[in-house]
Amino acid sequence: MSDQMHMHAEHDLAPGDEEQHSVGVRILGYVIGLALALLLTGTSFFIAGTDLVWQPSIPVALIVLAIAQMGVHLVFFLHITTGPDNTNNVLALAFGLLVVFLVVGGTVWIMAHLNANMPPMDQIMRMQ
Repeated sequence: MSDQMHMHAEHDLAPGDEEQHSVGVRILGYVIGLALALLLTGTSFFIAGTDLVWQPSIPVALIVLAIAQMGVHLVFFLHITTGPDNTNNVLALAFGLLVVFLVVGGTVWIMAHLNANMPPMDQIMRMQ
C-alpha cells in the first residue's frame, strides 16, 4: 500500500507547476491554436463580406465566432484549463472581465445619462 501511495505522490504537481512536455508537443499545440485562430478570423471576414449568409444573422454569427476565438486563445495560448492547479488563473481572468464590464458598462451608462440630460447644442448657443 505504501508503494502505491509513493508512486501516486511522484505524479502530483504543485499549484502553478505544469507537466513537462517535449518541445515538439508544445509547438504542435501552438500551431493548432494558430490554425484555429486563423480559420475563425477568416470565417469572420467571409461572413461579414458575403451575401451568402442571411443578413439579420450576421451579428449573431460574428459574436459566436468571437467567443469561439476567445476560447481558442484561452486554451491554446494562455493555457487556461479546468484543472485544480488553474484556479488562480481562472479567478484572475474572471476579475479582469468584471473590471472590463464595469468600466464599459459605466461608460455607456454615463454617456446615456449625459445624452438624456444635456440640452441641444442650439439651445446652449442661445444662452451665450
